[in-house]
Amino acid sequence: MDSPFIFSKYVTGKHNIGRKNEGVILGNLLRAGENVVMYEPPKTGISSLLQQTFYNMRIAGGQFEIAEITMLNVRDLQTFLIKTGEAAIRLFASTAEEFAGLAAKYLGGTHFIFDPEAFSSHERILSLNWDIDSQDIDAILTLPYRIAEGEGKRIYMIISEFQDLMLFPEGDGIIRRAEEVMKAVTPEQKAACTFIFTGSRVNAMKDIFRYHGRFHRLVEHVPLPPIDTKDIIDYTVRGFLTSGKVIERDLMLGVCKLFRNNIGYINHFSSICDSLSKGYIMEPVLIEALSMLLSIHEPKFAATMEDLTTFQVNLLKAIIEGNTRFSSAEVIRQYGLNSSANVRRLKDALCKKEIITFDDKDEPVVLDPLFQYWVQKYYFEIKDTNDR
Repeated sequence: MDSPFIFSKYVTGKHNIGRKNEGVILGNLLRAGENVVMYEPPKTGISSLLQQTFYNMRIAGGQFEIAEITMLNVRDLQTFLIKTGEAAIRLFASTAEEFAGLAAKYLGGTHFIFDPEAFSSHERILSLNWDIDSQDIDAILTLPYRIAEGEGKRIYMIISEFQDLMLFPEGDGIIRRAEEVMKAVTPEQKAACTFIFTGSRVNAMKDIFRYHGRFHRLVEHVPLPPIDTKDIIDYTVRGFLTSGKVIERDLMLGVCKLFRNNIGYINHFSSICDSLSKGYIMEPVLIEALSMLLSIHEPKFAATMEDLTTFQVNLLKAIIEGNTRFSSAEVIRQYGLNSSANVRRLKDALCKKEIITFDDKDEPVVLDPLFQYWVQKYYFEIKDTNDR
């Protein structure tokens, strides 16, 4: 029997919980043609929220197409431009002849062409017949607007892991040019095409959209607060009941606290519990499930710690132990942080490694709750952890 807890892909319908308000906000923004940005730690539900919102919009009569590209495997300008162009063209074509026609119609005069041989051997819609120039860049960045307006259909362009654009040399220039393009689009083009930028590297996305102010007044940020604990407990208790099992609500309350209501971790954990048990789910089952979940992630967690300097490890320990005044003489002395200037560098380093972030009160938050549990209990061997 399939587990009632889905953690390996986005979910909609009865499996999508606790995001009703965010879905209404997102849907209103998208229907109004507003570009959107969302950034949260992995497995917190961005994809599920998007897909549920699109589903609700279609049920309400909305007609549109969705294109999605990921920057996860992009490390050069050419790959980015080709992926973006191909994603837009695929929305309105399905055969070689149609691909060739749209490439000629919307990218004529550029160095992007439809190569029948490349399409036959690699299903590549766009190829280059010369080096990329500024005209080619502009043609691709404006293509989603032009093709949506020209073909008469509304499109939503999702660019996931958007922060990874900054990993290749031209990334910052592309972001600047994309800003200029967005500022220059006509009202008709804006009504035809909306961009959605998402990212799981929270600090890198903050750096682009908040600290450097990119796309200022061009995109709306939709934050995802933690899902309400009651919603999670109701959902998991109901899920266990569908497979003939019972769990005490107090036990699930402890699970929510441990994972800080991260729905991805909770679904994975609950799925393991479901596979281990029959009838009543007791605390020993939860302990075994947690051990199994940790064994999956431990190599990644260990590699993260091995990548840190001694000073960075010391600052992380200070954070884990609840300190916030890192530049005080007492904390610097106790944790061997050297100096207040060094503390600033260490904070920046841990943020760039996406281990911590700072909330609106400028207090540190470890981004990954399971990593926090592991590093507290097994790396630093600090007692009185959130064992459940």
